[in-house]
Amino acid sequence: MLFGKLFHVAIKTADLEATVRFYTEVLGMVVADRPPIGFPGAWLKPAQAGADAIFHLYAGDAAKESDGSVQTGTAAIDHVSVVCQGYSSFKAQFEKYGLAYRENIVPATPLWQLFVFDPNGIQLELTFHAAAEREPAPEIAAQRRYSARERWFQPDLYRQFSKR
Repeated sequence: MLFGKLFHVAIKTADLEATVRFYTEVLGMVVADRPPIGFPGAWLKPAQAGADAIFHLYAGDAAKESDGSVQTGTAAIDHVSVVCQGYSSFKAQFEKYGLAYRENIVPATPLWQLFVFDPNGIQLELTFHAAAEREPAPEIAAQRRYSARERWFQPDLYRQFSKR
């Protein structure tokens, strides 16, 4: 028996366009080929050769609860972590779009982290290895330090990704 790597995360969204724009414009992902599943959605993958789609977006009726609502947030799953490179570039993107984010250095490891939400309130952890960053360790301002208990999602900041 073998338990392998994470295959993908499925995200339900009430605003497919805003979600795709966030992941492509802010995080630099690309839209992947998606089979004709029978409901609106998109598959997104890292912009790297050979990368697989790691976020599957569900929209339309497939995203709705029995009462017609679409859930938001991560609830019992605190966050989704993705290995990344380009710490300063990601920070610059968050600042360019005016998005709230948090930073962390994992004690006694070479790991740096950035936390940001997607338009659906899904908390993302971008994890970086210090050796791959080729820059000094970040100095983290007190107001940007990650705290697992802090709730800092600001939905209004993501309206910019909705239809204009």
